[in-house]
Amino acid sequence: MDSGQTIFIMCQLVMGAVLTFLAIMLWSRTRDAAWMLIIIGTIIAYIEIIHYILELFGMAGGGFIQIGSVPLSSFLLPLLRMGFLIAAFSVMFVRGFRKNK
Repeated sequence: MDSGQTIFIMCQLVMGAVLTFLAIMLWSRTRDAAWMLIIIGTIIAYIEIIHYILELFGMAGGGFIQIGSVPLSSFLLPLLRMGFLIAAFSVMFVRGFRKNK
């Protein structure tokens, strides 16, 4: 692993940790469904970063269940993150649509 890849990994870890910490701090202050879904999506994004790094170092195995040649965890984590964000934006959209009526 070269120094550029090491810096990239460290930046992802540090920025992801700060983002997740702030998301968790916001979670304790809000009860809004849309914000909670965004926070969950943010936490899953950090889990995705950790999973990628563990795979890079060979610590996260390919998994027993695969979809084609892709491990199930590598397949589901991005879908979960996007699913929670889609749900959050949908809640915001519906809420805004109802206000305008």
